[in-house]
This record gives sequence, C-alpha cells and structure tokens, in this order.
Amino acid sequence: MESYAARASPPTKAMDVEKLSYEIFSLLESKFLFGAGAGCLSSVPGTPARAFLDGGRVRVLAIDGCGAAAEDALLAAAALARLESGLRKQTADPDARVAEFFDLAAGAGAGGVLAAMLFLRGPDGRPRYSAQEALAFVASSVGRKEKGWGSRRGRWAKIFRSGGDHRVFQRVFGDATLRDTVAPLLVPCYNLATAAPFVFSRADAVESDGFDFRLRDVCAATCAVGREPVAVRSVDGHTAIAAASAGVAAMGNPAAAAITHVLHNKQEFPLATGVEDLLVLSIGSGASITASDGSRTPMPTRSPSPREVARVTAEGVADMVDESVAMAFGHACGSNYVRVQASKAPPTTPLHVDTAAGAMLAQRSVESVLFRGRRVSERTNAEKVDAVATELVKEQERRRCSPLLPNVCVKLVATPRLSSATTASSGTATARTASTMPSPASWDSRR
Repeated sequence: MESYAARASPPTKAMDVEKLSYEIFSLLESKFLFGAGAGCLSSVPGTPARAFLDGGRVRVLAIDGCGAAAEDALLAAAALARLESGLRKQTADPDARVAEFFDLAAGAGAGGVLAAMLFLRGPDGRPRYSAQEALAFVASSVGRKEKGWGSRRGRWAKIFRSGGDHRVFQRVFGDATLRDTVAPLLVPCYNLATAAPFVFSRADAVESDGFDFRLRDVCAATCAVGREPVAVRSVDGHTAIAAASAGVAAMGNPAAAAITHVLHNKQEFPLATGVEDLLVLSIGSGASITASDGSRTPMPTRSPSPREVARVTAEGVADMVDESVAMAFGHACGSNYVRVQASKAPPTTPLHVDTAAGAMLAQRSVESVLFRGRRVSERTNAEKVDAVATELVKEQERRRCSPLLPNVCVKLVATPRLSSATTASSGTATARTASTMPSPASWDSRR
C-alpha cells in the first residue's frame, strides 16, 4: 500500500513541516525563554475550561532602554502621547491616562524613567503624570534650540552622566517609592556587586522593605552609564546595589522579562497561561544616527568610544529580544504583540520636537515574521499605536461588562513594613509625593 508520505503533495508536506516546526519552537520557547507551564506557550483556544476561565488579555507596556541622545527617548515619548490621545478620543474621557489601560509596565534606561512617570500614583490615587507631560519632560531636556533638538549637551544627556542627575529625578518623583505606583512596575539594571541583572519590582516591594526603593534611585540606577557605578539602597537600607545601566545587559529590551513576570506571577495574574492571554506593546528607541539614512559613510578615522560600543551592542540585543518574542507569539504577532521602532533617526539640525517625533511615527519599522525572516512592516508606527489604542479600549469595555473572573489581582500595599524606621513614612507616601513634585509646566524653565 502506498504510504501517506508518498501520496502527499509537496504543498501538504510543506504545511506539515511548518506546523511541526511551529510546535517544536513553541515548546522550546515555553521551557527555556518564558517557562510557561509544562506544555506549549499557546494553549488550545475554544476549550470549555478556557472559555469558563477566560479573563481577557493582560495588557503589558514595555519600553526599551533608550540612550543618552534625545532621539532615543523621543520616539517612545511621542508614541505614548499619541496612544493617550487615541484613548481619550475613543473613550470620550479628556483626562484618560495611559497607565489606566495597562496592567504592567516595564522600562529600562530612559524607558524606565518614562514608565515610572506614567505609573506614579498621584494624591488622588490616579496616575500623576500624563503621557503628554512625559513628552514635555523629554522635550524640555533635549538642549538649546540653536544647537538642535538632538544636542548631546542638553539636560537630557546630563541625566545619563555619572549615574544620572538626581536633582531632576528628585523634582519629578519626590520621595515616592516602588509601592507608590498604580500598577506593577519592572525596571532593570545591572548589579556590578553580583555581576548579574537586578530587576526593581513593585511586587517585591510590597512584600518587603528590603526590595522597596525610591523611584528617583531606581531611575538613577537604570540610567547609570558613567564610569562609576551608582550606589543605591533600599528604603530600609538593608539592600545595596552597585548599579550600571540596564543597556549593558540583555535587559535593554525588557519585553521578555515582563512577559515572564506575568506568566509566573500567579498571585497577580492568575489566568495568564500563554501568549494568547497577553497584549504587549513594545516600544523601541530611536535608530542610531550613524546608520540613519542607509547611505554609505566614510570609514571612521578613530576607534569608537566605550559608550558608542555599548549603544550598538544594546541595540543589537534589543533586536534579538524582539525577534525572539515575535517568534514566541507566532501567528498572533501583530495582534497580541506590537513592536514600535524607528528605522532611522531624524536630522540633528535645529528642528521642532513635534516635527521630529512625527517623522519617526510616520516610519515603517522592520519586524520579524514567523518562518519568513524580517520584513518592512506594512503599517507605520503611528498606525500601530492607533490599532493598540483600539484594542486597549475594547479590553477595558470587556472587563467593565464581563461577569467572569478577573485576570488581574494587583497586590495592595497592606503588608506591614518590616523595619520600624520606615513604618511612619508608609502611610504618608502619597502626601509627600504630591508636595515635593513640581508642576510639569515648570520643566521648560529649568534648562
């Protein structure tokens, strides 16, 4: 009798091979990258058990470790401002905030600063800063107009020198700690004392003073690109870190760390079992100026500086993480996982910030496609952001109307502090935070 393999047509064979390859890749990803359960990342949809326990998608925001140049953070800030504008328009709420539509944020470097700003809790219990205010913070720090918006001599660059400008972080965050955020927050750095990455986590901070850090110190740690490490201590003083920038490690793109955190943290995300339970928006940094126009450039006459080497390395690692995550999402990539990335940097000649931001949002990034390598996206960065805004609003409405079990149970700050030295400050954190933070309108005057 003629075997099935002999009778199968070439297209059928190709489909079988592709299906088998996808299953093998999913299994490897589930065990070695994310560790989600004992099977594949993707569970079989439509089963009765899943339909009964379906709590919707956990919404994750991940922002890359942007560097010391203004264009690195401008794309992220502009994309978040556009996202917030879309959310306000679709919900008819003129005061909607980005953090109200995400269940977790992860950010490294300047991305960590932006994530901390957006998720910082204000005196009314809502997010303290809007995305537009975060964009204004970046815009007010990019240098004098006559030197161009991308000047590396501006205050934005100073923030990343010698472990960050603590005065800037003090004005923005006051004495707020990781506990003073409206949702889980992850911010990585590299601990030179242990020669390993360290992740600042709100979930850990709620459990113990030994893992609760002031947000100004968290931002200084993740932005530290100077020659000397930044010494950071926890609120109770028991945990000390010699911090270097997250960009020197694989944490420069925190999307994988955020996904792993959700799939393993069953206390806060009890129903998240695979990537089909997630909605991830990953925002990359601006492209390197040296490779911005794709044209042939003359051979450099000097050796690259350590900072330039670190930046190129970080960009390469971020791309590798993006490709790995995109492959893990498989055919759901593009709907459950959306990557926004500038393909080239705008010119550094004097240029209005809004014009530069609009130019990067109008670009089409290079994205990974399962079994088809990498290709130029069919959608611009702006179109991707608008599509994510629509999905976030749908998820918000679904939760509001659905009687099913919740998919997010964020830990409340109810655990007693372990150190008596900080017990008195725990109840007044919000009040102190509000009193020590400036009005965002005053940022432009502090150049």
